[in-house]
Amino acid sequence: MEANARHHNATQVAVFAKAPVPGEVKTRLVPLLGARDAAELHATLVRRALATARNSGLGPVSLWCMPDAGHPFFAACAAEFGASLHEQRGGHLGERMARAFDRLLATGPALLVGSDCPSLGVEDLRAAAGSLVTHDAVFQPAEDGGYVLVGLSRPVPGLFERIHWGEATVMRDTRSRLREAAARWREMPVRWDVDRPEDYRRLLASGLLGEAGR
Repeated sequence: MEANARHHNATQVAVFAKAPVPGEVKTRLVPLLGARDAAELHATLVRRALATARNSGLGPVSLWCMPDAGHPFFAACAAEFGASLHEQRGGHLGERMARAFDRLLATGPALLVGSDCPSLGVEDLRAAAGSLVTHDAVFQPAEDGGYVLVGLSRPVPGLFERIHWGEATVMRDTRSRLREAAARWREMPVRWDVDRPEDYRRLLASGLLGEAGR
């Protein structure tokens, strides 16, 4: 029990986020909200993801920034949530996640989440971290066919390769990569994220915007 608890508590939590620049984030919500309000919503969701990571009580929290870590928003987040700042490096999303995990796994198991899933809570992160005690990988699939959380306890070769990022086949193709690598993985309950106007209306109805990353 004590060994499992140490493994669980040492799990790092990394958050991937873009700088909240109007017109460059939440673009599918711009027709509904306008570029500035869409960027403000993005910033709110990033802060919520960081609060959830911190409140989970797991390991160190890191914020992986795009296009770089120079935006003042990132510095403010680092100060508020005690997160270390890193730049996302690489071309497509899979390459950027692979490079982040190369660094993260050097010091232990890690979870990586985006900032688009406000329904992802503290208990989800704790359950995912617990899964890494006995599994190579853990995923929280998304309703749109992707996933909102990925965790690894060890490197899984080829995991982020040959994936059509942004398509509804992401989780399906990821399962194929996991099988090819003979990895043992767990999938957690499906979650929804916020990308489209109907997602935003769902977010408003959920009341999650008024909660602080629980």
